[in-house]
Amino acid sequence: MEMKCISPELSVSPQVMPADVAVIQSAGFRSIICNRPDGEGADQPGFPEIEAAAKAVGLEVRYIPVTSGLVRDEDTLAFGAALRDLPGPTLAYCRTGTRSATLWALSQARHRNMSEILAATQAAGYNLHGVARRIANGGRTPTDTGDAKFDVVIVGGGAGGISVAASLRARKGDLEIALIDPADVHYYQPGWTMVGGGIFDAKTTARTMGSLIPQGVHWIKSAVAAFEPDNNAVILDGCKVVKYDRLVVCPGLKLDWARVEGLEETLGRNGVTSNYRYDLASYTWELVQGLKKGRALFTQPPMPIKCAGAPQKALYLSGDAWFRRGVLKDIDIQFMNAGGVLFGVKDYVPALMKYIDKYGAGLNFFHNLVAVDGPARKATFEVAAPETEKTRIEVDFDMMHVCPPQVAPDFIRVSPLADAAGWIDVDQSTLRHKTHDNIWSLGDVMNAPNAKTAAAARKQAPVVAENIVADIDGRSAVAQYDGYGSCPLTVERGKIVLAEFGYGGVLKPSFPKILLDGTKPTRAAWFLKERMLPPIYWKAMLRGHEWMAKPDPLQVAKP
Repeated sequence: MEMKCISPELSVSPQVMPADVAVIQSAGFRSIICNRPDGEGADQPGFPEIEAAAKAVGLEVRYIPVTSGLVRDEDTLAFGAALRDLPGPTLAYCRTGTRSATLWALSQARHRNMSEILAATQAAGYNLHGVARRIANGGRTPTDTGDAKFDVVIVGGGAGGISVAASLRARKGDLEIALIDPADVHYYQPGWTMVGGGIFDAKTTARTMGSLIPQGVHWIKSAVAAFEPDNNAVILDGCKVVKYDRLVVCPGLKLDWARVEGLEETLGRNGVTSNYRYDLASYTWELVQGLKKGRALFTQPPMPIKCAGAPQKALYLSGDAWFRRGVLKDIDIQFMNAGGVLFGVKDYVPALMKYIDKYGAGLNFFHNLVAVDGPARKATFEVAAPETEKTRIEVDFDMMHVCPPQVAPDFIRVSPLADAAGWIDVDQSTLRHKTHDNIWSLGDVMNAPNAKTAAAARKQAPVVAENIVADIDGRSAVAQYDGYGSCPLTVERGKIVLAEFGYGGVLKPSFPKILLDGTKPTRAAWFLKERMLPPIYWKAMLRGHEWMAKPDPLQVAKP
């Protein structure tokens, strides 16, 4: 028999036979719950048979029969009470295990968040998206969903969400658009590297969300709990349901600090910092200014991450500051990269290597940060070079800049919109969902193989807006995204290597080479990053002005 673990307290299985009970007992279970009504199938033993076999080996049992497809609220309450009363761990069974998994999910709705519940049941092989609305409602059947309805619903108020809302309003001003995001503050995250380098003040990278949402767009200040794409519905925390004709999903990434043991406890102290958090970028500059000698580590986790150049940008600006102060000779800089290359587009590597050499930085590839002991100032790395056995090493540090592991948000990874890896599954040209024709995605959360940067979202937003308007008008997709991304690599104060590229690492320069050669460090690129890009972000991109971001027409492959 197959027993599938849902939680430490509960596993579920298909129909149990009397001969299986001894196996269940030997596997360590102390009780059994039967959720299958007697007489449901011709080959099904009655509950009294299972009960007798269980008592013979010292297992407690409970009979909570549930009709297939009809899990009542009272059934859920009874199941939850049984789990509390029975000695654990418990095995629950029905015909396939689905009813038992559903009862567990609904019984836990008041104690666990939806993403955790759906992830646990999904890992065991049970898709419970059909009861997501009940989970969001504390496990109870909703009686009043309080539905709202919009032409377009946008999930996420970051760079992608606000930009696509503005681009849609610019194209079709009569659309009823709702933007869902619980945050009070919107951040210009590309500026945090400059904060960590002592160039920007952190406060200049933050503005209130309400001041940025385009006029006429409804702001729903709530978190998303789940999606019901077959019903064209988004379920919010508290079980409010928002319905849509078309949906755009762009909530950004989750920074998974907890994946590195000990990291959360030491962030912002003990010399451990990160430009990936608003409140820590200033601490980076504080550490750089205070360090006169010792070892400085800069880490990069496995891909994907947003702005793949950001971990080394912190290295370059720190190295430049130490070089200018005359203390660089006493500082051991080490770049600890889980990947195997300095930068994924080879055309930019020669220019970057000159600065690696200038700052005397050691390159440690296939080194992934897995643990931090802040008070002892020790970092543990898993070393996994190709064709070698994995090992772990411990490295002392005086300062460490950490780039955290990054994943799609929990409510995305467990949703019916995600691919097997947990990312929104889109066509990489049109950014339309591969299964649900009225859903699009952009930004960091979708699975197109492009760099996850704000510059990418700037190019993607007009593509999504153009294709949604075409769909509303009854036309096929008209615009395509070519994978464009930009990474201004701040190699020293006053100079930048402006990496611009599309799918497959193809160079996509925005300016003629005579004006700005992106493969070399230039002051022109620094001027663009420091002086031009912030106002372009705030005053153009987020307002639907598509300067140098007009979408390309869709190229249809010839037969």
